[in-house]
Amino acid sequence: MTIIPIQQLPQNVVLQFFTEHWGSTEMVISSGVYDCSKLEGFVYVDEQNTILGLVTYSIREEEFEIISLDSIVERKGIGSLLVQAVEENAFEQGCTIITVITTNDNLHALKFYQKRGYHLVEIIQNAVEKARAYKPEIPLIGYDGIPIRDETQLAKQSGS
Repeated sequence: MTIIPIQQLPQNVVLQFFTEHWGSTEMVISSGVYDCSKLEGFVYVDEQNTILGLVTYSIREEEFEIISLDSIVERKGIGSLLVQAVEENAFEQGCTIITVITTNDNLHALKFYQKRGYHLVEIIQNAVEKARAYKPEIPLIGYDGIPIRDETQLAKQSGS
């Protein structure tokens, strides 16, 4: 098993992954609308090149923003390895901050990122309602029956 840049996989494999796991390649968050299949990122694959995890990110000046993170096999360290690959790449390129946005219902993501040195920096109230105007298929109710309304931004500074 290994981590490779997302560009090393055939585009149709990446498109299929996002369609299967997200319903489409499009991610709508308060920082923008992204086609995840066109973003930079890393993929964790097995010996048959089957995707077991995938992370995408966007670069803006000295900031990397993680746009999507998926781990097909939970609690095996795949997500951690993918985030670490993004961090190493970002800091090698002189990036000073990495950010990520998640929804208020995703308590798993909030725990995951904070354990890895990310800090809560902003709550964007009603951000998901605005995103639904563009992408109405975003569910109203999320994990554990929590209404999906807000976004939380987390950030990690280089050296932390």
